[in-house]
Amino acid sequence: MQSVDVVVIGAGFAGLTAARELGHAGFEVLTLEARDRIGGRTWTEQRLGHELELGANWIHWVQPHVWAEMTRYGREMIRSPRADEAYWRGADGSARQGTLDEFMALIEEGQQLVIDDVREAMPRGSEPTVGTIQELDALSIQDRFDALGLDPEARAANESVWVGHVNAPLDQVGLSSALRWVAATGGHWQLMHEASSTYRVVDGMRAFTAEIAADIAGEIRLGATVVSVTHDESGAVVETADGTQVRARRVVSTLPVNAIGGIAFAPALPTVWARQSAETVASQGTKVWLRATGHVPRFFAYGTQHDALSVLKAEFYLSDEQGDYTLLVGFGPEHARVDPEDLAGLQAAVDAVRPGLEITAATAHDWMTDPFAQNTWMTHRPGQLTRDLAELQEPAGVVHFATTDNANLWGGFIDGAIESGLREARRVAAALRA
Repeated sequence: MQSVDVVVIGAGFAGLTAARELGHAGFEVLTLEARDRIGGRTWTEQRLGHELELGANWIHWVQPHVWAEMTRYGREMIRSPRADEAYWRGADGSARQGTLDEFMALIEEGQQLVIDDVREAMPRGSEPTVGTIQELDALSIQDRFDALGLDPEARAANESVWVGHVNAPLDQVGLSSALRWVAATGGHWQLMHEASSTYRVVDGMRAFTAEIAADIAGEIRLGATVVSVTHDESGAVVETADGTQVRARRVVSTLPVNAIGGIAFAPALPTVWARQSAETVASQGTKVWLRATGHVPRFFAYGTQHDALSVLKAEFYLSDEQGDYTLLVGFGPEHARVDPEDLAGLQAAVDAVRPGLEITAATAHDWMTDPFAQNTWMTHRPGQLTRDLAELQEPAGVVHFATTDNANLWGGFIDGAIESGLREARRVAAALRA
């Protein structure tokens, strides 16, 4: 049986960061990745004639952990195209069209009101459970909208913005998700919008994660699905689906909350993991790329939380033997309503939010049915943040947990994954040295 100091389960940003730090600290580390690639919920792939991000995409310099990694590896970023046109649904459900400035004017008051108490709710973005959030965490984002008394037109537009951010129906997402992202940007919702959906990494996430992987001293073993972890105070035995067993002094699991039940832990996981995994976190949506005929005007469009697509944007202008085309990226709050093989259904979904486009092809990865993810980006249900976050960060004996799902500052983002990997690498190193 192979023996190492640390087994890291998963080679997304959290696992790669933890493995790199522990290897640099002088420990023997083996990273076991179930997929045939690294990157976790980031995935750059050539589809529809272009390199596309099927998972996480946008980063920003106000995200300190990801920005430090960008600096370390000399990565550069590029801005997504600025929209010339804006489309949204009015209070009566009919289409509205205008400029970006007109849309921003429509949502300005409502966006501020949703998060107006953020400095009392979360005085420090790095401490998301400290403040009046303890009393507010039972509320959903829908509860907050119901209490604001916005004009119907403004309410419809503002709700559409937030369902795009949280990737789920608003009555299922905790107000905490809105407040913590704005707290991370110093209380400024405009900056939060920019930080979460504007700048992408040049050459994509695949090149970014490859840089980190190349900096890891230990082995990264692909196609190695962990099925069980048996542990006691002396260490752990990690078993993969092919029967291979590895003994380790410490284990770092990077699986998301929703997916961690795919591994049998003995002793069983702490109650907090079992409870939140059974409840699941709130995210349940999808991301889809669509090919539209011609080079259409740069636009963004918002649907309602009842539409199959809540956000649609024009991203890339391309041409091939069939002519000019535009690649659109869309997001929907319920993954089961978006099928990339159903072009007629996708055409109807696009028509509902941005009429006048011809959709000829589409592609996506359903992260909700991916057994190693089972969510897109993490958003909490009401009550989960303050009840569970601190416990989710605690080791269970020799088993540690590094995932964006238990990060403090940018939970649900790449930055949060890196934060958690750094945190647990430091803890593991300290424990092993002791």
